[in-house]
Amino acid sequence: MALTFFDVLGRKFASHSIPGSLELTELLMVVVIFGALPLVSRRGEHVEFDSLDPYLPAWVRRAQAVLVHLLCAAVLLGLAWLMWRTGGQFLETGETTAQLQILKAPFIYGMGVLCGLTGLVHLAALRELPAERAEGEGAAL
Repeated sequence: MALTFFDVLGRKFASHSIPGSLELTELLMVVVIFGALPLVSRRGEHVEFDSLDPYLPAWVRRAQAVLVHLLCAAVLLGLAWLMWRTGGQFLETGETTAQLQILKAPFIYGMGVLCGLTGLVHLAALRELPAERAEGEGAAL
């Protein structure tokens, strides 16, 4: 935020922006977004549509949770593999950002590792799903 703030101030009042500020902002966004992904998944803080949940039986909600966690894990682990492979390709070719010449491979590798970690978080969440209760069974008030 500070980088963008000072970049805008520089453009507005000094007619000069910070060189490479866009590239730095993009790289920092990658770090923030992918760094937060495992934490958001661990805490179950993703946006979800649960308007129908009160009308669904417990076994359907549980099956839905299992399916969602399995699907998320598969997609994220697949994405981790693809990013790791892409990071290797970027490292071989020496791919860098256009203006500041920052090597892209470490960021791609980091994205892959964090996607893999998030996939494992979703698999671990399967063990923590509440057990189904029999009809009429519940917490006493």
